[in-house]
Amino acid sequence: MNRLKDLRIERELLQSDIAKIINKSERTVGFYETGERDMNTETLATLANFFDCSIDYLLGKTDIRNTSISDDPLGLAQIGFNMKDYNPPTETQKEQIKSLIEIILKDNKKDTGEKK
Repeated sequence: MNRLKDLRIERELLQSDIAKIINKSERTVGFYETGERDMNTETLATLANFFDCSIDYLLGKTDIRNTSISDDPLGLAQIGFNMKDYNPPTETQKEQIKSLIEIILKDNKKDTGEKK
């Protein structure tokens, strides 16, 4: 099931508001919300842009709301951090994060089979 209804309610919008945004009827929005109809590509793109989320999030295929590289240059959303709740890290903090990740992943390095 898609998240259209949840996103609409979160913004305190009516189905008629969404209908105007996507140039469809209120009834069609209702069908989208209940899953009785699938949204076309143009509608998905319009809604994802309006709600500032990915199409995958809108469709319920991921719990990561927005996978924009510019919003999350370190990929922290992929491990459960909602970067919209935080200011971007400073350069010093980025280096600290990188060092910590290197320590954590040290034992996970793939064996390439090369002998030293």
